[in-house]
Amino acid sequence: MAMNLLILAGTSEASALAKHVGDAGIKACLSYAGRVERTKPQPIPKRIGGFGGVAGLCEYLEEEAVTHVIDATHPFAVQMSRNAVDACATLGLPLLGVERRPWLPKRGDFWVEVDSIAGAVDQLQRPKQRIMLALGRMHINAFAAHPHHHYLLRLVDPPASDITLPDYHSIVSRGPFTVEDDIALLRNHAIEMLVSKNSGGSGAISKIEAARALSLPVIMINRPPLLRERQEVESVKEAMEWLLHGTKDRGV
Repeated sequence: MAMNLLILAGTSEASALAKHVGDAGIKACLSYAGRVERTKPQPIPKRIGGFGGVAGLCEYLEEEAVTHVIDATHPFAVQMSRNAVDACATLGLPLLGVERRPWLPKRGDFWVEVDSIAGAVDQLQRPKQRIMLALGRMHINAFAAHPHHHYLLRLVDPPASDITLPDYHSIVSRGPFTVEDDIALLRNHAIEMLVSKNSGGSGAISKIEAARALSLPVIMINRPPLLRERQEVESVKEAMEWLLHGTKDRGV
C-alpha cells in the first residue's frame, strides 16, 4: 500500500517535517487546528480546522485512506494528541509523536513552576508590575483577574477585539527570535516578569534566555500529562527515519 501521511501540525518541527516529506515525494497532508490565521506556505497540501473528536478523526483517516500519522502539535495541545492516540489505536494505524524535550532551569534562572494557567494567574496576586505573557492568544483573558498589571503580548496574528485586559500592549510578529531580540524587547518595555508555557525545544527558548540574562523571574507553566502511551522521538531526522524505515517491522 502506498504511504499516505497525516502530519498534525502546530510547531516548527511540523513545518520542517513537511519539507523533508515533500522532498522525499511522500504523499502527505499537513493539518492545522485553525488557531493561527496566517499559516506559512508549505510544500505539501494542508487543511485547517478540527476533526470533531476521536470519532471525527477516525472518519477522516478512513475517508482519506491515511496510512501513517505523525503528531507534531504543540506540547500543550494535549487533547489533540490524546485523540490521535485513541483514533490510531482504533484503526490500527502507526502513530509517532514528535515531542520536544522540555526546558529545565539553569543557573541564573528564577522560575516559579506551576501546573496550569490558573496557577500562573494565582502567582500574579502581587503589586503592579510590567509582565510579558508568552502564551499565545487563547489564555490571555484569564489574566484579566489581575487588571492592575501592565501586560505585553507578542502574537502571531493581530489580537482579537475581545481581549479584556484593561492595560496591555501587543506586538504582532512571527519568530524565530534571537536572544538579543528578546533582551531588547524586554528592556524597551521595562518588563519585570515573564509568564511562559514550557514549550521546550530551541525555537522559542530565546525569551527564556533573555529573562535569565536580565535576572527576571519567570512563571513557568509545566506541560499537562498526555495520559496515553505512544512512540516518541525528539527530532525531525528521527521522525523521517521512523517513516522510511521504522514502520516496516510493523508490516505497514
